[in-house]
Amino acid sequence: MSQSKPSTRDRIVASAAQLFYQEGIHAVSMDAIAEKAKVTKRGLYYHFRSKDDLIAAYLEQRDQPNLETFKRWFAEAEGDLPKRIQSIFQKLAKAARQKRWRGCGFLRTSVELVQTPGHPALIVGRRHKRNVEDWLCLVLGELHEPEEARRIAQQIVLLLDGAFSVVLLHRDSTYMERAGEAAAIIVRTSS
Repeated sequence: MSQSKPSTRDRIVASAAQLFYQEGIHAVSMDAIAEKAKVTKRGLYYHFRSKDDLIAAYLEQRDQPNLETFKRWFAEAEGDLPKRIQSIFQKLAKAARQKRWRGCGFLRTSVELVQTPGHPALIVGRRHKRNVEDWLCLVLGELHEPEEARRIAQQIVLLLDGAFSVVLLHRDSTYMERAGEAAAIIVRTSS
């Protein structure tokens, strides 16, 4: 059974995603994306009105896969709820030790777009972070009242995003592991 070829739009987004993640959104030109995707600039602009729309599409295509990865890591982990939450951080620490790791694409993009709070990519980024928080809330809701589950989920998101930043800055995945330990303590002591 043969696999269908990706659409031109999908090829453009995949090329942009690779370049944006490796180099940052401001460092990558539309010319470079067109070249990597093997399309003309006209073809690129046929699918995306602007670079801003392409940046938003790049993050949009990362949203569910990233969340599904967290869910899978959580489901595969052994132990109680605190240990399973901690396992997400441990898996991220392992990923951060890879040479190609560049941190959280959502956070890196938001830093580059800090002067444009209404940018479509920031809207996608906020939605992704809320999706992660909502999923954590759901998981924590098995043991906690909704308000308490939300508070703990927000603390875990702060630990995740803080760890992404510090690991990227120091290139030391130990910070992600320490954040996971802190998350486990928060979950355990809030029970």
